[in-house]
Amino acid sequence: MRYEDFEKALDSLNIVTRMTQSELKNQYRRLSKKYHPDMPDGSDKKFKEISEAYKLIQNYMKSYRFSLDRDEFYSQNPLADRPDDWFKSFNS
Repeated sequence: MRYEDFEKALDSLNIVTRMTQSELKNQYRRLSKKYHPDMPDGSDKKFKEISEAYKLIQNYMKSYRFSLDRDEFYSQNPLADRPDDWFKSFNS
């Protein structure tokens, strides 16, 4: 995969920032329903473009390597190191 292909896929799915796999799936479903050939705004070409973009980004996300160190954990979970986290009171 070339970066240009990756950028085109992001553009096809209107992705401009970080996104979870769940958010990606929701975005794909929303756009695929809108551009499905059986819909009023549908287009075979656009639907195929969206489907291919989704597969490309999904493959990228599956093969992405995460750093499993302390800094990465806290950057992904910023409230995890707060001893006075008010959420914890709900679990008591």
